Order: sequence, then C-alpha cells, then structure tokens
Amino acid sequence: MTMGVDKNASDRKGKSVEPSKHRRGQQKRVMAVQNLYDTCREVFANCGPDIVPSPENVERVKAILDKMSAMDVGLRPTMPYFKPTMPYFKPTGNDGPPEITYMRIHECDKFSIGIFCLPPKGVIPLHNHPGMTVFSKILFGKMHVQSYDWADVGPSDKPLNAGNPDGVRLAKVKVNSEFSAPCETNLLYPNECNMHCFRALTACAFLDVLVPPYNDLEGRHCQYYSDYPFANFSDEGAAGPEVAEDQKESYVWLKEREMPDDLKFVGALYNGPKLVK
Repeated sequence: MTMGVDKNASDRKGKSVEPSKHRRGQQKRVMAVQNLYDTCREVFANCGPDIVPSPENVERVKAILDKMSAMDVGLRPTMPYFKPTMPYFKPTGNDGPPEITYMRIHECDKFSIGIFCLPPKGVIPLHNHPGMTVFSKILFGKMHVQSYDWADVGPSDKPLNAGNPDGVRLAKVKVNSEFSAPCETNLLYPNECNMHCFRALTACAFLDVLVPPYNDLEGRHCQYYSDYPFANFSDEGAAGPEVAEDQKESYVWLKEREMPDDLKFVGALYNGPKLVK
C-alpha cells in the first residue's frame, strides 16, 4: 500500500512539472524571436553601410529565419491586417492597392527587425536598399518576388543619366519567381540583388532584417524605380548596349521615381513575444 501511494505521488509530481504542449509551444515561439535578436546583436555589432557580414554570420541568421513561421511572431492569417475588405484597409482608389501594415520588433543603428503584412494584391513596389544587407523571410502566404542587379555592361557603370537622355539605367533580372511559405530566406546584398519588389498573390507576411536600417540623415533612404522592357530603349542611336537576342528578356531599364502616390504603409503595434534586451 505504501509503495502504491509513493508511486502515485511520484506520478503526480512528474505530471506537475512537465510543461503542457501549449506552454512548450509558447516557449519555443519566445525563444525563436529572442534567438534571432540575440544573434543579430552579436553578429552585426561591427557592421555598417556596405560592410557585408561574413558568410558564417549570414548563415547563422539565415538558419534561424529559415525555421521561423507566423506563429513565432504571434501572427494569424485571420487578423484584420490581411483583409483588404476591412474599412481600415480601404484601397486608396477604385483600383488602387490595399494598405500595407508594418510592425517594428526592434531597431537600432546596427540592424532592424520588422514584419510586413500584405493583404491579397498588396504591392511593395520596386525599391533599393543602399549599402544594406537584407534578410527577407516569408512567414505565411504566397507572393511574387522580383529582384535586380545593376548590369555591368554598356552605360550602366556610369552615373544614372550618363549617355542616356531618358535617365534610365540597365539592370539585370536576378529573381522573377513565386514563393510560398515555408521557404528559405531571401538575401539581398549591397552589390547583389539590391533592388526588389513584392506582390502578394494571397494574404501574406514576411519578416525583414536590415543591416544597417534605413537612415535619411546618413544617406540611406529608400529610392523607388519604374521598370521598362529592354526593347524600349535599345533602338539604334539610344544608349543601349549590345545584348544577345536570347538574353534580352533578362534585362530591363530602371528609372528613378518618387514614392508612388497609392503606396500606403500603416504602422501597427507588434504584439508577439517580447524581447529581453
């Protein structure tokens, strides 16, 4: 009898200290965000504009992001940020794109961590990241991604307007694909794939890590571009380079533009796991 009582007490004790599945899942989510922050703080401590983290440090951050999902940051596809029919997300025009929500998790002079929430048909137009290394991880949903490098042929190694009265500059397409979560983290470097745009094919969210973040005072401001097919500026007499016929679809002309009038970002409070700083 005594042994039976002792056994039951032991069982009860064991059950009392074993965390529930819900608690374990909550702890995992907190650890994911905290691990990302702690790793970024460590590996980006000596980074700055145009200073690319070492391949080992890039891989450390990428490995964490690759495993993250919407649950790790407290997001659910049913949240109002992802519903373009809600009054708060009323399009700016009859056919205009819906508003995009940004949640800041952390920002300092070395790096920033934030989340973009896009309703279906949400668009972040083609823009650049001057002097930055960028990690973009789709947390859920499906989007179309395009990214470009400045081409190293023809007039593209000169100032934007050099030799071309139209003010365009040649760029090469690096990525033009659809991505669905779960998928690997997308990387942009100061001199590689530095310009990109996103189009939400479904409601989706992605987490961005910028190293270093935008800073207008230091000259790191976001520049937007319009893109044009290669054939538009490659006629005889224009400043276009010689490009093989079967390669022309791999090139576009980019021209600086102001921030699109119909592009609307809305800030929202991040309510996911809190960071210990």
